[in-house]
Amino acid sequence: MDFAIAWRLFRREFTQGQLVLILLAITLAVMSVSGLSRVSERLQAAISEQASQFIAADRIFAASQPIDPTWLAKADELGLRYTSSMRFNSVIFADDEMLLVQVRAVESGYPLKGSIDLASGTAQGLPGNGEAWAESRIRALLGNPDSIELGQSRFALTQEISKLPDGGLSLFSASPVLLITMDQVAATGVVQPGSRVGYRTQFVGSVEALKQFDDFIKPQLSDVQRWQDVRSGESPIASSIRRAERFLLLASLLGIALACAAIGIAANRYCQRHFDVVAMLKTFGASANQIKLIFVSHLTLVTSVGVVFGLIMGAGLDSLVSRWLPPELMASAPAATRPIVLGIVTGFFSAFMFSAYPILRLLAIPPLRVIQRQLEGVSWSAWLNGLLSLIAMATLGYLYSRSLSLTLIVVATALLMGLLLLFVGLGFIRLGHSIGLSVASPLQLALASLRRRGRQNSVHLVGFSTALVLLLTILALRQDLLADWQEQLPERTPNYFLVNIAPDETQPITGFFQERNIEHTDLYPVIRGRMSHINGEPLIRRSGDSTPMDEESEQEGRSGVGRELNLTFKSSLPPNNEIVAGQWSSAPDDVSIEEDFAKRMGIEMGDELTFTIDGQAVTVTVANLRTLQWESLQPNFFLIFAPEKLAEFPATYIGSFYLEDHQQASLLELVRDYPTVSLIDVGAIVEQMRQIVDQVSLSLSLVLVLVVCASALVMLAQTEASMSQRTRELAVLRTMGAPGRLLRWSTALEFGLLGALAGLLAVIVAEVALWLLKTQVFELTNQMHWHWWLLSPISGAVVVAVLGWWRCRHLLSQQCAALLRAS
Repeated sequence: MDFAIAWRLFRREFTQGQLVLILLAITLAVMSVSGLSRVSERLQAAISEQASQFIAADRIFAASQPIDPTWLAKADELGLRYTSSMRFNSVIFADDEMLLVQVRAVESGYPLKGSIDLASGTAQGLPGNGEAWAESRIRALLGNPDSIELGQSRFALTQEISKLPDGGLSLFSASPVLLITMDQVAATGVVQPGSRVGYRTQFVGSVEALKQFDDFIKPQLSDVQRWQDVRSGESPIASSIRRAERFLLLASLLGIALACAAIGIAANRYCQRHFDVVAMLKTFGASANQIKLIFVSHLTLVTSVGVVFGLIMGAGLDSLVSRWLPPELMASAPAATRPIVLGIVTGFFSAFMFSAYPILRLLAIPPLRVIQRQLEGVSWSAWLNGLLSLIAMATLGYLYSRSLSLTLIVVATALLMGLLLLFVGLGFIRLGHSIGLSVASPLQLALASLRRRGRQNSVHLVGFSTALVLLLTILALRQDLLADWQEQLPERTPNYFLVNIAPDETQPITGFFQERNIEHTDLYPVIRGRMSHINGEPLIRRSGDSTPMDEESEQEGRSGVGRELNLTFKSSLPPNNEIVAGQWSSAPDDVSIEEDFAKRMGIEMGDELTFTIDGQAVTVTVANLRTLQWESLQPNFFLIFAPEKLAEFPATYIGSFYLEDHQQASLLELVRDYPTVSLIDVGAIVEQMRQIVDQVSLSLSLVLVLVVCASALVMLAQTEASMSQRTRELAVLRTMGAPGRLLRWSTALEFGLLGALAGLLAVIVAEVALWLLKTQVFELTNQMHWHWWLLSPISGAVVVAVLGWWRCRHLLSQQCAALLRAS
């Protein structure tokens, strides 16, 4: 019987529109979460797929010994594809000429991702038996031979390599590459016990299989073994990829916050509209359990319908957005299981958590309200509503993002919003208290309306401010991320590196660049040295590190104790470096150190560092910490000494330059005039990085559009919540003789004032949220957005005023009798 009553009431209220608002809110919630998460996962997969071509695989195992066969057996079990390779330095001979090269011996199947670019086009397969492929400078340096000798074998040079997909930026080990197959290494006799050889095994496979393999292999890695992907620091755009993925996660997380706000607004409005119904049911003898069953049944039914509609619309949203994506992004289609499950969980969990407080108030309505309509029963503490909301938001946020820092920042932003609303919002709204019900002007009537609906307008402020905060946050992060990438890859980013420059060649090479108007960086000295002590403590168990563009990033097995570093000296701070602690110093005993390297090595300001250079001990003191842009494609160093400290040690020099297409002939002159200098072409890498950044930029723009649409829907739901009360008030004012022009202006001003206040609150909260996000998550420099403090209140006033007037326009155009019937 109870279910029958609940079903009849549900059908009646649904057909009369009583449940439409909460249905739309839940539909919006599920659509936002499932649609945004599906689009975000597609974009993440596409970006990672494109970026993984930098390492020609999804994962790389690197060590000084071959990989354990049992690990390969596990890879076979998980269905992963893999291929192994060797890297070692050796001397090749052509007639009377010889040259130090880096030999790369690869197995069949290489590369797993990307392709080998040859001078004749894209490679199909690998060198045959007795054949080798060589970089173009090998031929140039050896006098264009047809074959070379490597150890006890002779190889025909059959192809010229333009680019290897995992060529990387091995600037400090800049020997040209000779490519052969693995089965030809033994015959050369070059690799003997004790030879320094680097082994790599590259893997590709599904996301799930790679995740299982990660969990299997990481706990077993030793200090001299590395497990890498595009985010691990080996890729030149590793930090950009991490930031893009964090942005997409944040955007979807904010979509969840929007959905939760919409559900809370709708549930509160639904319960308020049923205060009288509950009072009547109690008057007729209905028990608390019967009433609870009725409204919980309603909530369950409407949530189920909303979830179904939301999943359908989320799939439609993904399909619509996908039509605008370029083919390389569309090629990535991750499984839809997680977005669907997340949408269902979000719909039911948020509906019940955000409806709990309104339902508790609803069930507490006394029967006496039938006579005295101002009674609302037991007034549950507002902190309960806030606590339940925060728990729901935090749970859903962490469930989706799996990032504690992002979740805590969103929760902290919500808390700040609540505090500002409590101490600022209500204070502004109550300014209309002295105005009373005066209708002398539209402004007075607008202020009086704000005051009369103080509690309801507080809820409006939450909805409007939340939407504006999310818009400002997403917009600012998108602009800052794009600006950061554009600074890293400006139009004239260096596309060539020069390494192994002798000291007596620095002046002639600088003059060579100046004569031909070639843009170039300074030439930096490079000196090899080992860090042996920190504050007198020997480096016995300190682990090493790996950083993009760092001198050690391509050397195998060098992450252990006393590793050799490439050091430099300079009297002034290099470009793309910024002091974050201490002051720049050129004192002979001072050294400048990169901030992240200092953190990993446990080095602090004022520490005393001892290095062994050319058999001599050199002791310096940390004078400052620096940050730098590893992605700038300019020479970067962990440690910069004063010139007086290292000038006596032998050094080679390194530099980079930008060469336009019409200046390509200068390369031949450079190679001919300075045959011992190694020239590295990174132009192809720069172009590939730009393509990925362009794809990321498109992704950020699409996500921004989705958040804008979700914010607009929340504002519409918020405006809809006040329609019934506003209808009654307009009927009373019309009856009292208020002209239509006065009502139209006062309504616009009321919404405008509410929007301006929401804009002001949004700026305050957004600035705090951006400071947390930039400093704790995205590693960006934070700056105040002073123009927002004017534009946001004005924009909020205009948008909310137009939205409110548009929603109320049919009420404002009706006559008194029609309004009385509608109320």
